[in-house]
Amino acid sequence: MVFESLSDKLQNTLSKLTGKGKLSEKDIDAAMREVRLALLEADVNFKVVKNFVKKVKERSLGQEVMESLTPGQQVIKIVNDELKKLMGETEAKIDFSKKPTVILMSGLQGAGKTTTSAKLANLMKKQSKRPLLVACDVYRPAAIKQLQVVGEQVGVPVFSMGDKISPVDIAKAAVEHAKKNGNDVVILDTAGRLHIDEDLMNELQEIVNETEPSEILLVLDAMTGQDAVNVAEAFDSRLKLTGVILTKLDGDARGGAALSIRAVTDVPIKFIATGEKLDQLETFHPDRMSNRILGMGDVLSLIEKAQANFDEKKASELEQKLRTQSFTFDDFLDQMEQMKNMGPLEDILAMIPGMNNKALKNVKIDEKEFVKVEAIIKSMTKEERVKPDIIDVSRRKRIAEGSGCSPADVNKLLKQFKDLRKMMKQFGKMGNKMKRGSRFKMPFPF
Repeated sequence: MVFESLSDKLQNTLSKLTGKGKLSEKDIDAAMREVRLALLEADVNFKVVKNFVKKVKERSLGQEVMESLTPGQQVIKIVNDELKKLMGETEAKIDFSKKPTVILMSGLQGAGKTTTSAKLANLMKKQSKRPLLVACDVYRPAAIKQLQVVGEQVGVPVFSMGDKISPVDIAKAAVEHAKKNGNDVVILDTAGRLHIDEDLMNELQEIVNETEPSEILLVLDAMTGQDAVNVAEAFDSRLKLTGVILTKLDGDARGGAALSIRAVTDVPIKFIATGEKLDQLETFHPDRMSNRILGMGDVLSLIEKAQANFDEKKASELEQKLRTQSFTFDDFLDQMEQMKNMGPLEDILAMIPGMNNKALKNVKIDEKEFVKVEAIIKSMTKEERVKPDIIDVSRRKRIAEGSGCSPADVNKLLKQFKDLRKMMKQFGKMGNKMKRGSRFKMPFPF
């Protein structure tokens, strides 16, 4: 989980303050020592940590805390405010004012630039744009082929002129191609190096001069910690970056780079990659991330995920079925599939207010259970899925054998489904209340 270690420590530290009716300077000092240590262990830049703790302490010793009836809650609010400021406060949007909008993707080799380019193109496509991916990396073996493969997977065309033409000429030709073919976004996948060198910077500078991109984005591997901040400073000094995309944030429990980059370079984080799949790129919202770090949830992101992954027509049909008690195993399977598309369940639960990391550790979510349930349902006949009451002992045995599960597993699912139907019948009696509450609810047995 993103920021898991930092989140744990901050929540534990701040929870010690909430139980006190009055806070002394000694209490604040003790808490700030723990906050400082937590941030340093999360690989946050030490200068950033120093300034952050200083600001929080100054505000915490002010009237808004000392004269408050709930001083602990006020300190948490101050920490939340300062975390948001640290990460940029508000979402940094892509500049689409130019047509076509040229986005230059830069970064070191191994940061995930090519895959991230495809993820960005996929995101643009969902926003009703017509992106064009451009293969400007003529040095790395199979780089062009890789871009073509991921481009095909997200359904976005790839412009390529082979590996014998200069990247500058390829970029210029791609922009002209986009103008003629109605592509309103051009994403230039440029070459990376194993380290920052003069040749790399000169080539990127030439591409910038010739194509005048609206956005110059730096793709950074979050797991490199403070090195990521150093790379950002070096690229920004030469190219004047407009934003950063952090990759592999799901694999880095510390996440210090995300808290340091904006403060050190003044370059905003625009997107974060939260997984390997090509749809796992999110707009970075500093306020929402701060809430998640402090265990306050992220309801807006949860709603957006639901809206993006739940079919509106199917949701309406499901609402009707729930009210008329005609909900079947096929409907159940369909809802499970849409729920899975929202991402790992731990991440979804973490967006619910009050579901802090400590609470989540006590919730064991075995995603293999989804596979088991899916296998059991798919081993049923069409009639059995609609009328589960006809499933007798011999049918249960057949379903168990067909799904590779035990008869006990089949019995368990049938009982859960029966209980679920009873519950839905009760909801159905609630009339209009059900209409307001059913749309994005997932009938979920585990």
